Amino acid sequence: MNFFKEVINPSLKKSGHTAIWLLKIILPISLAVRFLGYFGVLNFIAGFLDPVFGYMGLPGSTAIVFITSIFLPLYAPIAIITSMEITLRELTILALMCQITHNLPVECAVQAKTGTSFWAVFVLRLITSLTVGVVLNLILPLEMGMPMFNRTAAVEIVSIGGVFMAWLKSSLNIALVIIFIVTSLNILYIVLEKYDLISKLSKWIEPILKFFGLPTSTGFLWLIGYIVGLAYGGALMADQMEEGKVSKPEADLLNYHLAVSHSVIEDNLLFVALGVSIWWILGTRLVGSWAVVWIRRGYLKLRGRSITPVVSLQTEKVRK
Repeated sequence: MNFFKEVINPSLKKSGHTAIWLLKIILPISLAVRFLGYFGVLNFIAGFLDPVFGYMGLPGSTAIVFITSIFLPLYAPIAIITSMEITLRELTILALMCQITHNLPVECAVQAKTGTSFWAVFVLRLITSLTVGVVLNLILPLEMGMPMFNRTAAVEIVSIGGVFMAWLKSSLNIALVIIFIVTSLNILYIVLEKYDLISKLSKWIEPILKFFGLPTSTGFLWLIGYIVGLAYGGALMADQMEEGKVSKPEADLLNYHLAVSHSVIEDNLLFVALGVSIWWILGTRLVGSWAVVWIRRGYLKLRGRSITPVVSLQTEKVRK
């Protein structure tokens, strides 16, 4: 195999398009937040939301980060974070909340196509995110480090030009991080696909799936969700469903798991690059996804509903 021609070259092309698309979202939002801070709008919002976000150990000004994460991919809220003053403890809590709730309209729609109610997943992720925020505020050490990001003091930004310069500096840094991570992920995925490693890996992870309460038939989809996430991996997940390799009840359990924990490589690397501990963000999401699935299984058992094994499309047609 010509590694450059079959792996590096297509990865660079795909990464270029993806990076441009992401930066079109990130840069305008980041600039807008700079101006919101410059004109005092963030402080105004904080005055209303401080009491609510106080339960999660967060200042009210971070509400805009959380709200942005609901409607957009993680890169957008990260761009806002880099424009704010925030401590490592606050960043850790906010990272987990954003990881669980990011890009909800798109990702919930993807999961709806594989058998789970759009609103069920939407509400689950929202409630789980807020719960995680409250719990982390109770258990995280009060002193975890100095502020990770510092917005330039108001006395130093005395002109619109100063706002643009501060925005340009932070935007350049985040753009370099995005290009590196997106390119690395594309290379990894193409290599796994070229050597048919994804299907082989799915057999090795059966003990992990059983621990999480997931059927072994969901191994391939579980890997897809963990490697490329719900939005990027949605088409592959839909294909598996259409081919009858996973039943709807099995896909439903997987959706509950992935709702809390997915894209663990990309999502975690983004926040690790900002200084967050990998153990806090990865461990919390794994524990949360484990709890969600077993609670779901318990609920189905009480309702007398079993997890239907994989059934071929031909058999389903006969039954219909």
